[in-house]
Order: sequence, then C-alpha cells, then structure tokens
Amino acid sequence: MNKRLLILITTVALALLPSAMTVAQTANDSLKMITRSQMVGLGMTKVLDTYLSQEHFSGFGASFLATVERQRPYSRWSTIIEHEANIATVRDRAKSKRELEAAYNFYWGRLYAWHLLDRRLTLQAGGMLNASLGVIYNTANSNNPAQARVHLNIMPTGVATYRFQLWGQPFTARYELALPLAGICFSPNYGQSYYEIFSRGNYDHNIVPTTFVSAPEWRHMLTLDAPISRKLTLRVGYLGNMQQQKVNHLKQHVYTHRFLIGITRRFSIIPRAL
Repeated sequence: MNKRLLILITTVALALLPSAMTVAQTANDSLKMITRSQMVGLGMTKVLDTYLSQEHFSGFGASFLATVERQRPYSRWSTIIEHEANIATVRDRAKSKRELEAAYNFYWGRLYAWHLLDRRLTLQAGGMLNASLGVIYNTANSNNPAQARVHLNIMPTGVATYRFQLWGQPFTARYELALPLAGICFSPNYGQSYYEIFSRGNYDHNIVPTTFVSAPEWRHMLTLDAPISRKLTLRVGYLGNMQQQKVNHLKQHVYTHRFLIGITRRFSIIPRAL
C-alpha cells in the first residue's frame, strides 16, 4: 500500500513539474526590479533670453527630481523615467532687474546594459525622450514680459554605475549623461509679439525643428548612494542641466547647477494575474 501511494505521489509530481516550471518562469518574467529615488536640489541658475532682454541674469534656484528605473531579471534592457521641476529667481548684473524662471522636464528612456568587473561596473547606453515646458518672466517689461519655453528632444544617453565597499558597507556611484540629437521647439520670431501669434493667428515659423547645433544641451548627473537601512539609501549628488537654443534670430540659455540630497528605495513587484 505504501509503495502504491509513493508511486502515485511520484507520478503526480512528475506530471505537475512542467506546469510548476512554467508558472515559476512566468512569475520570473513578470517580476520587476524597481529603483525609485526622490531628491531636492539647491544651486545657481543663469538665464539669457534676448526676446526679453539682452542682459545676462543669474541667481538662486531649487529643483525637485524624481527618478524611477524598471528592469526585469536576466534582461539587459531597463526603462528609466525622470521628472525634474525647477524654479529660480535671477537678477541682472546691475541688480536692477529681476526675472523668474520655472520649468518642468519629463524624461522617458530605454537603456541597454553591459556588466563588467564581476558586475561591480555596469555601463548602459540608449536614448531618452525629453519633453519640456517652462516660462521666463521679466518683472521690468510692460510689453512682452514673458517668454514660453516648450521643446521636445531625442537625447542619446549613457550611464555608468560602480558598486564598491567602504567601511564594510555597500556604496554605489552613478554618472548619467544625456545630449540632444534632434527635436522641435516653440519660439516667437524676432520682433513678433505673443498677441500676434495667439490673438491674430499670425504664424511666423514659430514651430522650429532643432538639432544639436541650433539647440545644444548638456545634462549630466553624478550621485553617490550610502545605505541607511535594509530598504532605504541616502543619495547625494550634483545635477547640471545646460539648455541652449538659437532660433528665429533669438538666443536663449538656461543653466542650472544643483546639489542634490534625497532617498532611494529598491524593491521588487510581481503583477497580479488577471
């Protein structure tokens, strides 16, 4: 009787083994590794917009940066999403005029990874789509006091991540670099008012294709992760975003330098089956 029961249990187990392996593989394929960070930053901002003024403005600004990176186990591809919000108040060199600058940047990208040095070093390369919406407001102008900032860019992107031990604790250093390739932006033409564009409907080359020549940009970020607990990591770093464009006989640049501090969490999720 015991032998028959053992044979029955073994037969059933062998019959269910392929199904169990399929379920395990499906769960593994559905598993997502998530790295989520939220940081605030303070630092200098420099602004030039010849539509509003020929003067260079500089001052102090603040930023909020939220980053999410998703990756599946055994896959070299990852998806990265970044939300960056900036606000700054800047003055001209004579300290007689003031401008307010605010912008929101959304980044979505796909990166392919190479693991080196026994996975201590990870190199990633790919591209990101950047959508930006912002405004520059000159408090001294009565006519045309504000300039809208709207652009859409395709940006080749590279990331280097190095993991190391210090004082017996795991640390992670990360460097991210993104440069523009091509895109489109909105800009009034030289001498054209917003009243002409939106009230009278006078279009004058206001939607402009851009390249890395007419709208160069250099966005880079260096961070260091230090463990706080099993689930939380302190992240400190620097974010530099140098955006420029020269279209419709107008020049604009907004340079932001931010020293960052925030929290990073890493966790896994398995989507529920329908």
